[in-house]
Amino acid sequence: MEYMLFICTDPSAPAYVAAEDNIGEWVAETRARGVARHGNRLRPVEDATTVTVRAGEVVVSDGPFAETKEWIAGYDILDCTDLDEAIEMASKHPMARFGKIEIRPVWPFDEPVTGEQATGEQATDEQATDEQATGE
Repeated sequence: MEYMLFICTDPSAPAYVAAEDNIGEWVAETRARGVARHGNRLRPVEDATTVTVRAGEVVVSDGPFAETKEWIAGYDILDCTDLDEAIEMASKHPMARFGKIEIRPVWPFDEPVTGEQATGEQATDEQATDEQATGE
């Protein structure tokens, strides 16, 4: 199963120490284990652009959507056997020490909505799937 790791800053975390940044080793391990799919850094929040559509009008604003001290600094997509393996890999990422990592399973559009997932999200997901199928 694919998992997305949101690599986040955390102002309350210990200060970044370049000598302890073993990202090269982490990337090498994810590749050696065959779980690496894709990942990269993201530009700072000052470079963000937020797009919304309200009443048919496209509204573009500079900066992030949310005002927060924490921000997403990067991402990784891993293909792990289960959540336990995803947690293990996330715990080895240097930003688990200098920031925080949020793990979320990827939810493909062709995967049905079931049980507790059947909320208001269902209509949105069905609409997105229909739009993908029709190219709209």
